[in-house]
Amino acid sequence: MRAGLAALALFGAAGCALPDAALEPEQAGPDFALQGEYAAAGAPWAAQLVAQGGGAFEAAFLRGGLPGAGWDGSPRVRARSAAAGGGLHFESADGALRAELAAGRLRVSSAQGERFELARTERRSPTLGAPPPAGALALFDGRSGAGDFDGRVDARGLLEAGAVSRSHFGSFRLHLEFRTPFEPGGRGQFRGNSGVYLQGRYEIQVLDSFGLEGADDECGALYGLKPPDLNMALPPLAWQTYDVDFEAARFDAQGRKLRPARVSVEHNGVRIHERVALPGPSGRGDAEGPEPGPIRLQDHWHPVVYRNLWLEPR
Repeated sequence: MRAGLAALALFGAAGCALPDAALEPEQAGPDFALQGEYAAAGAPWAAQLVAQGGGAFEAAFLRGGLPGAGWDGSPRVRARSAAAGGGLHFESADGALRAELAAGRLRVSSAQGERFELARTERRSPTLGAPPPAGALALFDGRSGAGDFDGRVDARGLLEAGAVSRSHFGSFRLHLEFRTPFEPGGRGQFRGNSGVYLQGRYEIQVLDSFGLEGADDECGALYGLKPPDLNMALPPLAWQTYDVDFEAARFDAQGRKLRPARVSVEHNGVRIHERVALPGPSGRGDAEGPEPGPIRLQDHWHPVVYRNLWLEPR
């Protein structure tokens, strides 16, 4: 989100994506094939390898398994890559963990004498492709232009960031699927940045935050208000899901707010927010009021795309 003048300087007046942005895996180059999640049944650690551009990587090691799949919540152990014998070598700052990546396998050893091997794995959200239930509105299904949205559909039939729904809503249940581009040269907010605005007011951040801690401006965050309880971001170019239960704010006849809006969010099938009270709109959100509002998919100069958006009014 925090783009401002820095974004204009980096991207140029045209607001284009970073030069190394890839929209499909076959365009992404050799680093994309190595980036990702590494795990093995019974292994004491799992790892997330994040491409940093130019053949460099950062590894985040997680005790017990991957986020939402065994990680015990203890601090991630981070290590940067160095080329070694045709592969990549990782060593944490304290020397407690060492790893070698070669032939698609990550061989890890610890100072405690643990030795194990991890394989690259690709997780899939359990709600990916979820059909709209009876009575729900198909906001965008890829079959009839931009559907309910004022926005653009690309040559692949995907809805581009920057779309706004024509319909306005009060309380609802929302399902959507999104994909961030592969931008290894970007950092922080300059990596797959978009956002989903509920009623045009309250933002759930969309960002390539794979392997990060999960701050209040990263993927899954209620932007600037609350970080996700768990960073469930998958690697870029993986399809991800948000399943949102939204309760609109209540106002009296004089327009005084009686009760704040509340939201619960599941990211890739894992609950990351539970009925969080929203004290007011996000920084770029519309002003609060008793009237319903649209679903807005923020355009932040990155080629983030969406599909399978449906909404069930409450």
